[in-house]
Amino acid sequence: MSRRVLVLPLIALLGLSRPALADTLLIERAQETPAAAPVRGQTAADVEARFGAPQQKLEPRGGQKRQWPVIQRWVYPGFTVYFEKSRVIDVVINKASAEEIGPKPPIR
Repeated sequence: MSRRVLVLPLIALLGLSRPALADTLLIERAQETPAAAPVRGQTAADVEARFGAPQQKLEPRGGQKRQWPVIQRWVYPGFTVYFEKSRVIDVVINKASAEEIGPKPPIR
């Protein structure tokens, strides 16, 4: 009898549980397929020579004060490059699909 008392709540809990959903994390995808991307310190001319013209050049941000530098952003199919004074300061991998969990798209 005591065995039934322990087994019945366990069965009820298993019945209520949902199957796990698999999410693709941007971090996992970036680690699996290391894409060739610009590196910090490269010039804008070097990036354009190696990767071609960007799909889109977003309007610059910042520069309202002297201590806030102007940041340029170039969007390529697989990544977005951020420049300060024509030097790469960061590269962010773009989402592959809307379902992928990762950074938000850049503000336009």
